Amino acid sequence: MLDNITQFIVTAAAEGGIWWQLGVALGLIIISLLVRRLFTCFIFTMILKLTKKTKTDLDSAALLAFKNPIQFLIVLIGLYLAINCFVLSPAVAAVIIKFFRSAVIIAFVWGLYNLVGGEAYHKLGEKFSVDEIIASFVTKALRIVIVALAIAIIAQEWDYDVNGFLAGLGLGGLAFALAAQDVAKNIFGGIVIILDKPFEVGDWILTSSVEGTVEEVNFRSTKVRTFANALVTVPNSVVANQAITNWSRMEKRRISFNLGVTYATSRAKLQSCVQRINTMLCRHPEIDPDTLFVRFDQFNESSLDIFIYYFTKTTVWGDYLAVKEDVNFKIMEILEDEGVSVAFPSRSLYFEKGFDGEADQLDDSDYSSSG
Repeated sequence: MLDNITQFIVTAAAEGGIWWQLGVALGLIIISLLVRRLFTCFIFTMILKLTKKTKTDLDSAALLAFKNPIQFLIVLIGLYLAINCFVLSPAVAAVIIKFFRSAVIIAFVWGLYNLVGGEAYHKLGEKFSVDEIIASFVTKALRIVIVALAIAIIAQEWDYDVNGFLAGLGLGGLAFALAAQDVAKNIFGGIVIILDKPFEVGDWILTSSVEGTVEEVNFRSTKVRTFANALVTVPNSVVANQAITNWSRMEKRRISFNLGVTYATSRAKLQSCVQRINTMLCRHPEIDPDTLFVRFDQFNESSLDIFIYYFTKTTVWGDYLAVKEDVNFKIMEILEDEGVSVAFPSRSLYFEKGFDGEADQLDDSDYSSSG
């Protein structure tokens, strides 16, 4: 159909002079811009409304992916027809046709590129519950394949021997493989990470080389945002061979410490403190009651140590700190009610002969402060 229109325009334009040809060419360009505008404002909007009435959003997302390529194609056809208004030599006409066909291929590939990784692709992934890392990995792979095929087709359109090029790659394949060993390791490392799923995008992880939140996993590397807000890029081959701690998969968060009270504390008050702290933790709505220990642990050098061990139900850092603070205030309240003081490091020094001739004792706790 396009060939028939082109032939008609060439015949009509040939009957006039150069100004007639310029006028027809300009008119065709203006018409293509008007058609593009008509398509954008009316036709595309009407089709989009119809697709939104269907049960799935995939057709609407796919249509949006090809919106810009179709607009480009409309203007491209207008330019092609406008150029054909002029009398061209067979060689120039052949080059123009190759340019036009290449541009059509680019428009089609542009739409496919938008479709893969676009809204339709993500909706399809959500429908089948595809992991985000796998979806990202497959998206990049498909886009590379699409671009590579487009380059090969365009090369054939321009009479380039693609088979010879591939054969040349085969001859240099060994050298390329040797030079790309690290790249291959990183790619296989990425595949191992995707299949094993030690973490997902958004997880807080710790390895021997980095700690932070995973932002992206691609063919070559894993990108981690540290708590100092720096972005660290780690090769997949390194990540895949390291021990990985995934803190985001904690079901609950541990708090463990020793609370030292003074030796002046009586046995009865110490028992009461232990019991009351244990009861408070058991009744706390944000503390997991399944694993909880409050015990008089040991006679330390300058304190009687109460061992406190419990887990918060939340693993969110801010909420965890809030629960920890609330528990600490409640423990302080219990100690104040019982009249028990928190111990601090102290040491007693003895002089064999004091200033008055008798053995004196100097307790450096008189000079110490809580620390």
